[in-house]
Amino acid sequence: MSAYIVLNLLQVTMVVSVSPLLKGILTRIEERLQAKRGPSIWQPYYDLFKLFHKDEVVSRDASWIFRLAPYVYFICPILVTLLIPVLTDYPLFMAFMGDMVAAGFILTIGAFFLSLAAMDAGTAYGFMGSSRTRMVSTLVEPIFIIVFFSVSFAANSTIPYVVQAHWVSSVNSFFSPTHILIIAAFVMIILAETGRIPVDNPSGHFELAMIDESKTLEFSGSSLALVKWGGHMKFMVLSIVLLNVLVTPWGLATHLNPLSIIAAIVLIFIKLTIFVALLALIETSLAKLRLFRIPEFLGVAFVTAVVAMIVQPFHL
Repeated sequence: MSAYIVLNLLQVTMVVSVSPLLKGILTRIEERLQAKRGPSIWQPYYDLFKLFHKDEVVSRDASWIFRLAPYVYFICPILVTLLIPVLTDYPLFMAFMGDMVAAGFILTIGAFFLSLAAMDAGTAYGFMGSSRTRMVSTLVEPIFIIVFFSVSFAANSTIPYVVQAHWVSSVNSFFSPTHILIIAAFVMIILAETGRIPVDNPSGHFELAMIDESKTLEFSGSSLALVKWGGHMKFMVLSIVLLNVLVTPWGLATHLNPLSIIAAIVLIFIKLTIFVALLALIETSLAKLRLFRIPEFLGVAFVTAVVAMIVQPFHL
């Protein structure tokens, strides 16, 4: 049991420490694809260090929700890390405390508190950004549910470790239309939930056009650092679920020994790098959608998830 706890702590440490680097790599690749020099891949660490050493300004109208929200948003991805296979293909301590539905619910709690904090400051941009993010989240959550239903039909479980083992053991199911459609829908969810193009432009700074980033306008100093760090971890956690549970469920440590763990760390880093490179290619090939075109994009994701659930009985 103590070894499992240590491995869980190692998984959490990896997500907390590597997530800013993943963001830096993604930004650098996108800039290079656009023929720009781009910032260093270590820039997110510099930004976090700078923000943690800046003074924090809090509105006089803000309540305890505004002060609590950054900590909730920062902790939620860490809790999800305890439930998913980051390095090992065998369940660790707390692995069965929640399934993929619980993981999505935990991430939603963090986003909900951040939206409340954006309105709590009492500014026009905060209310506008919060309403936009709630609109996107309201459309994304049904897709999450349908994707989880499709996964449960295919793998007879929504526990990430069980689902991962199912795709590894069943080659026919892995190449089934259901699995491919689930992957497509989940990628679209990641784009929407993490504020990526075509749903949102994370590098945009025009207040009237911002969606996900508008929730952070009233934060400063260490609170803003926690929010940004939490966003980096959220993106990495969703990417790990996509890669280790759905797309490439192989390469995780099967034995409790240092060499297997080190090999798993190297392999997941390679997986994440390839994924962010493909994501950067997708983002540089698309333009940001207008606000009222976003439901159409998410509608396609919803239909994809529903079709995945419908065609599953034909492959049993």
